This record gives sequence, C-alpha cells and structure tokens, in this order.
Amino acid sequence: MKRYILAHDLGTTGNKATLYNSDGQLVGAVTYTYDTDHPHTSWAEQDPQDWWQAICSTTHEVLRKSNITPDEIAGVSFSGQMQGCVPVDSAANPLRKAIIWADQRALAQQHWIGEYISAEEVYRITGHRLSASYSLPKMLWLRDNQPDVYRNTYKFLQAKDVMVARLTGVFATDPSDASGTNIYDLEKGRWSEKIVEATQLDPAKLPEIYPSTAVVGTVLPQVADEVGLAAGTPVVIGGGDGACAAAGAGVVHEGSAYNYIGSSSWIAITSRKPIYDPEFRTFTFAHVVPGMVMPTGTMQSAGAAYRWTRDQLGGVQIRAAEALGISTYELMNLEAETAPPGSNGLVFLPYLMGERSPRWNPLARGAFIGITIRQTRADLIRAVLEGITMNLRIILKAFTDQGAQIDAMRLIGGGAQGRFWNQMMADIYGMPVQRLAILEEATSMGAALTGGVGVGLYPDFSMAETMNRVTQVFQPDPETQTAYESVYPIFEAAYQAMIPIYEMMANQSE
Repeated sequence: MKRYILAHDLGTTGNKATLYNSDGQLVGAVTYTYDTDHPHTSWAEQDPQDWWQAICSTTHEVLRKSNITPDEIAGVSFSGQMQGCVPVDSAANPLRKAIIWADQRALAQQHWIGEYISAEEVYRITGHRLSASYSLPKMLWLRDNQPDVYRNTYKFLQAKDVMVARLTGVFATDPSDASGTNIYDLEKGRWSEKIVEATQLDPAKLPEIYPSTAVVGTVLPQVADEVGLAAGTPVVIGGGDGACAAAGAGVVHEGSAYNYIGSSSWIAITSRKPIYDPEFRTFTFAHVVPGMVMPTGTMQSAGAAYRWTRDQLGGVQIRAAEALGISTYELMNLEAETAPPGSNGLVFLPYLMGERSPRWNPLARGAFIGITIRQTRADLIRAVLEGITMNLRIILKAFTDQGAQIDAMRLIGGGAQGRFWNQMMADIYGMPVQRLAILEEATSMGAALTGGVGVGLYPDFSMAETMNRVTQVFQPDPETQTAYESVYPIFEAAYQAMIPIYEMMANQSE
C-alpha cells in the first residue's frame, strides 16, 4: 500500500530527506551535506551535481533505515533554498554552477534594472525590493558576463526545480519560488510582462508555474534505479523553504503567524492579499497554500547575536554547562532572568552584520547604550535578548500598521527552545506565543505536507495541526508588558540617533 510521502529539503548546507506516513507521523530522516564555493568576494555558488548526489544518497538511505520499499512511496515532494539562478539545457543539465541566494555579484544589474523600471513599481508588482539577492539580476549578470551560458540556457530554475526536472523531464516552478525572483506578479499569479519587457529578458527561458501541490510528472525509468524510487512515482513540485516552513508551522490560515528563530530570524504571516509597506520594510512571498501569500520580515542577527554574547560573555557558563552536560544558553537564560525587564536601563541594538528588514541598512552596527557602573552581566545578557525581540516587534508592527490581524505567534527554529525567551516574546509582542512540538523540522515537514496534499495522502493543509501540535502557550504578563511599552520607544530612538554615526564610521573605514 502506498502510504508514505518522501520529502526533500534542499537547504544551503545540505539536503534533508524525510518520510512521513499517512497519519502524518515522521518515520525517518537522513541528512547529506554539501559545500558552497566563494570564488570571489560576494560570490556564492553550489554544484547542482552535489544536490543530485544528495537526493540519491538520502533517498536510498532513508528507505533502507525505515525498512520501506520504493513501491510504498505515494509521492515525492520538495522544499528548497530560494532566490537562486541555475541555467540548464533542454536535458536538465546545468550549464554552470548555481548562483545561490547569498550571492551579491549582480549589483550593477540591479542598478541597471532600476533605470528602466522604478524600485517602487518592482515592489508593487513583486512584493519585494529590487535587489541583487534575487534571481533576475543574476540572470542578467549571466547575460552580460557569460553570454554563451545565457544563450544556451533552456530554462532558469531554482534548486528544487532542477531536481524535479532531472526526475521527471518537466521544467516547472511554483508560486513561492517564482515570487523570490523579482519577476513574478504577485497579484496576477504569473511572470510579470512589464518587468520581462523592461529588462529585455527572454521569457522563453522562464519555467511554467504550477501550484505548489501539483503533481508535475513522475519519476522517469532511466533515473529510477539511481535515485532509489520506483518509475512512475508521482512528483509534486513543492515550494521554497520559507513557504514550506510556514506550512510546517501550521501557518496556513489567514491571520496566522510564525516566528523562526535561528542564526537570523523572521516573522511571516498568512494572508489573502500582499501587504505593501509604504517604507518597503517588509516583503511578500506566495505561499504553498494555493491562493495565499506570505508577508515576511527578516532580521539579520538574532541567534547569531545571542551566540556572540555566549562566546564573548559566557565563559563561566560555557565551562559550567560542559561540566553539567547541558546547554550554555540554559545557564545564560537563568542569569538573564535575575535582571529586571528593561535590563536596568540598558538597550542593545542587535545589528552585528548590518540589517535587513525592517531597517535595510548595511551600515548598521551593534551597540550597548546606557551602560552604567551598576550594570551586571545579567543585564547585558538580558538586554541582548530584549534587543533582538524589540527589533522583531518592529517587523510585527509593520504588518499591524497595514491592518493585519494577528491573534498569536507560533515559534519554530532552534532558538525557540528557551522558556525565558518565549515568555519575553509574549511580553514584548503583546500576544500569546505558541511553542510547537517540532521546532527544527518544520521546513521538511511542510514539504511533506504539501506533497501529501498533492497526491491525496492528506485531506488538506489543516493536517499541519496533527503533524505539529502546539505544546505550550505563553501569555503576556500585564506588568512586564507595561514595562516593555516604555522601553520600545527608547529602542527605536536609539537606532535613529545612531544612523549618522553609522555613516561616519563607514566613511572613516573607507
């Protein structure tokens, strides 16, 4: 009986293959890592052949470990890193290494695009700022710098789409990945004719867009043995990793929201309409849930800022944690909890690597403001967590300022494990915070959910409630919430006051 869905999550550091049964239970998981090349400053490339090897290796391994035969697989689905550029020929062979999301080489092309279509128009059409981070400038970089590659390109694809093409011979993408290209018309649900025409991009080189739940093809006989699947197995196109994470977090109904806490952090909500922020603070992706979109805001240093705090201030806790066999962060949280809300007047600006949404300021730097002789290490640690969370509140405010109704915030990611930080989020956000049963597997789970809906193994996306339940709810504490209401304007004013200083520092370093 075909009662299993196989999902592949092609991330930046590796691929995770997961198997879920028809009851939504995780049966097996295997990870395969691969490298990123940086041949020049600001370049980031990966070899799609490594992705294929990862798909083949993890498929064989997860089936073997789970004692499941290929004939029992009802379908295969994908999640993948977004905003890349992979030129392939008509046989789905890559013509060069993939230019991935982290690559910033196409700044000249970004500026060139802005001469032919305004940044405001691009934002209104695509829901995103015009940026070298997205696929379109990367495609144009190839046209300008590697014209043979551009000329011989049959289709420009994203990571997961290349794997689907190799499995099925079908060249396709889905709305969520398409919405990370700077070419997709978010409201019309198709490639933007205006942007294609303005940039003189060859539209024939863009793949057809299918719903994320669509079965776009089946596993070809000539690759079945290599990949470890039965020929004819249905293949669902799936979605980009951020949209799949939303599905895995159960953020599939209008007004639901989730907060991912990892090295970086983002807040995303599910909506029927894009949210266009007048200051371009946020951006909007298409969702894997058909007809839905996903307004999003991403900060650069969240868990990374707390990790820096651990490394620089947590020497005692690091040694004690090693002796006790527990996480250093647990001991740091216990110490931070001894400081009062507001950290005795200390404010931390968490901009250790510049900032994306909501600031969009690459010159921004981190800062402790308000240190006095009575400050303790507990104040410093607590201030870092408060600064990260205050910054995330600005993203949340950008949504609510535009009329978004958000009842609660779901948490996923490794940084969501700390009870103290969870409660702080509830107090600063002013809403219930819900911790889920599965925090770090939401993306691969979302890919499996999308695939399961696509092949009929699951009834609809409400299956997310079964696959990843809410295990704990943190309610705002009224007294602490009031204290943070007085800190928030100080945090905002501190950043605004630092802007000219950031510029002076940048000029000094030139």
